[in-house]
Amino acid sequence: MMTVVHVDLATKQYDVKIDNTLHLKIGEMIQEVWTSRKVAVLTDENVGPLYLADVVKQLSAAGFDVLPVQVPAGEGSKSLATVGDVVSQLAMYGFTRGDGLVALGGGVIGDLGGFIASTYMRGIAFIQIATSLTAQVDSSVGGKTAVNLEMTKNIIGTFYQPDLVLVDSTYLKTLTDRDLVEGYGEVVKTSALDSEAFFQLTGSITSIEDLRQHAPELSEKAIAYKAKVVMADEKESGQRQFLNFGHTLGHAIELLAHGQLRHGEAVAIGMIAITSRFERDGVSPKGMTDQIKQRLDAVGLPTSSEIIGTSAFFDQLKHDKKNHNGMLNLVGLTSIGQPKIIKKSLSEMPDFI
Repeated sequence: MMTVVHVDLATKQYDVKIDNTLHLKIGEMIQEVWTSRKVAVLTDENVGPLYLADVVKQLSAAGFDVLPVQVPAGEGSKSLATVGDVVSQLAMYGFTRGDGLVALGGGVIGDLGGFIASTYMRGIAFIQIATSLTAQVDSSVGGKTAVNLEMTKNIIGTFYQPDLVLVDSTYLKTLTDRDLVEGYGEVVKTSALDSEAFFQLTGSITSIEDLRQHAPELSEKAIAYKAKVVMADEKESGQRQFLNFGHTLGHAIELLAHGQLRHGEAVAIGMIAITSRFERDGVSPKGMTDQIKQRLDAVGLPTSSEIIGTSAFFDQLKHDKKNHNGMLNLVGLTSIGQPKIIKKSLSEMPDFI
C-alpha cells in the first residue's frame, strides 16, 4: 500500500510517495504533476546503466520529450564544472523555463539536480526519484540543494522544493551493502532526534538483512520526521538545525578522508564524537553514546577516525557553512527526542574535542 507524506510549506506543497511498485509507474506518477514538456533525466554512471533506459522509456510513453544526462558517480560531480556541463546540454536541447529536470539517483544526484533546476533560467520544475537509502530517508526531502567548492562541502546552494519525490525500496536491491549501510547513519540520526519509539525501532535492527527488510518502514518514519521539521522551519533558522546532528564534525571528516568515507559513514563518526563529548560534559545522559554506537555497529558503520583532533580537522571547521562569526551551532541530545543547540566558538573546539 502506498504511503504519502504531504509537505505543506508557505509557498509550495508536494507529496513524497513511498511504495515498492513506484518504479513501474514513473510515467504515470509524473504525468499527474507535470504537463507534457521537455524533461532532463539526470543520473550517474552507477545508477544509469541500471535504471535510466527504463525511466526514459516510461516518460517518453507518457508524452514527455526526454533528454538523458549522465555524470560521473561520486561527490566529485557536485562541482561548478559539472553544473556548467549539464546546463550546456539543457541549453543545446532548447530547454525553457516551462521544462523540468528529474534527478534519478542518490544524494549527490539529488543535490546536483536540485541546484541545476533551481538556477537554470532562474528555476525550472524539479522531481526526485531517490535510489539510495541516504536519498530516500534524508536528502530528497526538504529542498536543500548544493555543490561543493574545493575543500568546502555544500557551500554553494539554494533552497528549492521539488514537485514530487518518489521513494521505492526496490531500488535498494542493487546497492552494495556498503552503499546501503551508509544511509543508515542518517536513519539512526533521525531516530535519536525524533522519539523513543523510532529509536527503539533502530535498536531492533541487528544486521544488514534486517535493514533491507525494514527499509520501507524506516524511510517512512525518517521522512515523516524530516517533513515535520521542514514545514516548521524551511530555511534552517531554528529547529531544522537539529538535523545537523553529527554533521558539523562529520562533514570535516568526510572531506579530509578524500573519498575514503561515504557521507553516512562520516556522519556516524561525527555523531559518536559529538555525543561522547557532550556526555562527558553532562549535556547528554550517561550511556547515550553506547546506545547510538550499538545501532551503528550492528550494520558495520564506522564510529571513530584518526582525523578528529588534527590541525587539518580544526582548520576545516572554519569553513563549515554553520560557522557564524567564529561560532558553531553544535547539536547535542539531552535525551532521546530532545535535541539542543550548544554554541561553541572555534577557539574552544580544540579543548572540547
